[in-house]
Amino acid sequence: MASSSSASPATAAARKKRALTEQRFSELSPAISPEVVEALKRGGFRRCTPVQAATIPLLLSHKDVAVDAATGSGKTLAFVVPVVEMLRRLPSPPKPHQVLGIIISPTRELSSQIYNVAQPFFATLKGVSSILLVGGLDIKAELKKVEEEGANILVGTPGKLFDIMERLDSLEYKNLEILILDEADRLLDMGFQKQVTSIISKLPKLRRTGLFSATQTEAVEELAKAGLRNPVRVQVKTEAKDAAQQDLGPSKTPLGLRLEYMICEPSKKSSQLVDFLVHNNGKKIMVYFATCACVDYWSVVLPMLNLLKGSPVIPYHGKMKQGPREKALASFSALSSGILVCTDVAARGLDIPHVDLIVQYDPPQDPNVFIHRAGRTARYDQEGDAIVFLLPTEDSYVEFLKLRGVPLMERECSSDIVDIVPQIRAAASEDRNIMEKGLRAFVSFVRSYKEHHCSYIFNWKGLEVGKLAMEYGLLQIPSMPEVKHNNLSLKGFMPVSNVNFSQIKFKDKTREKQRQKVLKRKAEELAQEPPEPERRVREKPLKPKRKQTGKQRQTIQTKEDMDELTHEYRLLKKLKKGVIDEDEYEKLTGFGDSDGGGSSDGEDKGKERRRKVQKKLKQRGGKTRGGSARKFDGKSSKLKSRRK
Repeated sequence: MASSSSASPATAAARKKRALTEQRFSELSPAISPEVVEALKRGGFRRCTPVQAATIPLLLSHKDVAVDAATGSGKTLAFVVPVVEMLRRLPSPPKPHQVLGIIISPTRELSSQIYNVAQPFFATLKGVSSILLVGGLDIKAELKKVEEEGANILVGTPGKLFDIMERLDSLEYKNLEILILDEADRLLDMGFQKQVTSIISKLPKLRRTGLFSATQTEAVEELAKAGLRNPVRVQVKTEAKDAAQQDLGPSKTPLGLRLEYMICEPSKKSSQLVDFLVHNNGKKIMVYFATCACVDYWSVVLPMLNLLKGSPVIPYHGKMKQGPREKALASFSALSSGILVCTDVAARGLDIPHVDLIVQYDPPQDPNVFIHRAGRTARYDQEGDAIVFLLPTEDSYVEFLKLRGVPLMERECSSDIVDIVPQIRAAASEDRNIMEKGLRAFVSFVRSYKEHHCSYIFNWKGLEVGKLAMEYGLLQIPSMPEVKHNNLSLKGFMPVSNVNFSQIKFKDKTREKQRQKVLKRKAEELAQEPPEPERRVREKPLKPKRKQTGKQRQTIQTKEDMDELTHEYRLLKKLKKGVIDEDEYEKLTGFGDSDGGGSSDGEDKGKERRRKVQKKLKQRGGKTRGGSARKFDGKSSKLKSRRK
């Protein structure tokens, strides 16, 4: 942090004193050998941390242990020293292919780190060989080396150890003395449960087992039940205090670590970050981002800003190849000051020396990782600071962490920051590389936000996409389903006018030349394609009419009869009321002459027809569509008088 928040020398000394116990390595019981004590002194270790003081005597007393301690509390030495001491007590040197100790950790970086830390102690054992087995190396060469030379101590990742144990029959495990599972919770989170279970099944049950983890989960409990025999549980907690030495409650973080949080608006978040880095210039800083694409983007943007020019910025994430990753880690470790922008691949196990400050620009998806990120500083008996940047909608995360034993103190946003967004946008409009990296980073951030374990705090549908796009310095908001279909807020975004995005070129001439080639090839392919013929709308073929059934025909005939009967009844009513005369009635019903002349034969037929209509009406209940049928004589009185 800035110098205003740093602790006084007296406070620092008090914290350092609390981080170590009064127990000296040379006074432990059971006693450790002079060779190991000397190796510890050469490394600057004279007094034990709480976890070392509790764990080393238990393992040397042939007890299984399940250790739950804060990150950076000295767990590595807590199991390396017992491994070396147990092998030293063997009555005779082991055979080359006799495996006596196995140390498993989740990542190749952590395995390499454990192996390097353990080398000075392994060197005190005569006739005992060790080997590092991690991914990224030639499996055939490793198999040949192990088969020819053998190994007594195996240090590696579960995938590679499982592979070696499955392929080689030359290694013997029946005399194994000790098995160590480091970062056990992450071993299971990363999907290694099957490999770990298989490895344990090949080992003898009469062995010592140490299970080390910074967080205890249900899966770790299950593993402890399966792999440990009556384990002794070691739990080391610290009491957090604020700047005024007020108790903040139990904490899972190292004693020398000061934790803070800052709540800032989305559009100002990147400017606040740069201001914070400027105020802490000259320190060794790790900045955590949500995704690999975000690391790629900000590792390009930060060094080009005027405020940070000259500050070394090194990217580090899981999608980098093994060689560049190792080179980046070695470069940052060697620096006295600089910035490592990274993902959660650097959150656990890595012991980078003299890290002063941890910045969690994006809170982790898994809240358990928060502690591990912060634990990259204030390691062993040293001091360090950590801060997390939160949006206004994420403020309840502070209380959530406090309930989990991670209390934080608030830090106010700077009021006189320099707005870096115009500079980022100007750079993006001149270099397509920055523009495209920004779009990829933004899309990956929104999609990672959807995967937060604490979705009730980090609700992605409440994201202010417009302001976040300004934070990233984007020229345009990318077209993505999450924005299109969920009505996310675009408020706060200021579009760039008079810019043709397709015409923005790469500053790297080789990449721009390649892009132009691709565009030219696509244009040629498009020109050579024949025009698509107009699509004719196919007329649907008429469906053949189905043959009607007898019942259907009867229904249709009945309807026609009823319609005819109703028509004749209405004419009959008109005849009765005198609206039409009898000649017209007969003509309309088809019983009169076409020229209107009447005849006795037609008259008789008309009468007969009227009688049939009345008869049918009686048979059908006397009802028609026109209303009820009323009985009456053939001729109306008006017609009779007219004829007389």
